[in-house]
Amino acid sequence: MRNLRFDRAARTSALGTAALIAALSLTACQDGGQAAADASTTTPGTSDTQPSAGTEAPAPQTGGAAASGSGKDSDSDAGQASGTGTTKAAPASDTRQDDGKDTGPVTRPCDGGNSKVTLTPVPRPVNHMLLTVTNTGSTACNAYYYPFLRFGEAQSTPPVIEESKPQAVVTLLPGESAYAGVMTSSADGSGTGGYSTRKAVVHFQGRDGSGSTGPSANAPLSKAVYVDSTLTVTYWQSDMDDALMY
Repeated sequence: MRNLRFDRAARTSALGTAALIAALSLTACQDGGQAAADASTTTPGTSDTQPSAGTEAPAPQTGGAAASGSGKDSDSDAGQASGTGTTKAAPASDTRQDDGKDTGPVTRPCDGGNSKVTLTPVPRPVNHMLLTVTNTGSTACNAYYYPFLRFGEAQSTPPVIEESKPQAVVTLLPGESAYAGVMTSSADGSGTGGYSTRKAVVHFQGRDGSGSTGPSANAPLSKAVYVDSTLTVTYWQSDMDDALMY
């Protein structure tokens, strides 16, 4: 009887121990599964943050704030480049005359080889003539400064009226003309050393204004012209009225 009780008690104890071990094993499995699930959820670079198979990743953005900032840098660089580069000037400023120097592009001077001249009397002002130079060439030429005009056998050319200096060199396209006014003698007879002649020759100035350049041109006279010490000329003008206002 006593042995039977011991065996029953031992069997009961063994069953209890087995049940406890099974419970502990189940708990351990549950804890391990939860830990694995948590690790899968919190680990970076999982399938939740990566494009699925067969889906292309989005291309890098070039617009928006980043593109705008880059564009600003480009604009700044372009502005600096344009500030130091060569810029193309407007035609008027290309042929400016400052202190007797032309800063425009190199253009062949008008001279006796590409132009013709005429010298004609005018009714007003009195004792004045109009000198005209016409481009007979196939390309543009510049009428620089003022004409070197010689009457007869004169050894010097008449002085220029400085007030007639234009702001820009007169550029003549083929067929176009420039003008200079010539006061041959004083109206009140105050001039000296007067003489009459039927010969007039025009010499032309170059870009640097250091003297005559190119061939000269004869200015035919239909009748004798009286000149004296008051003989003066104007700068070349693009308009004949401007040439005769001095």
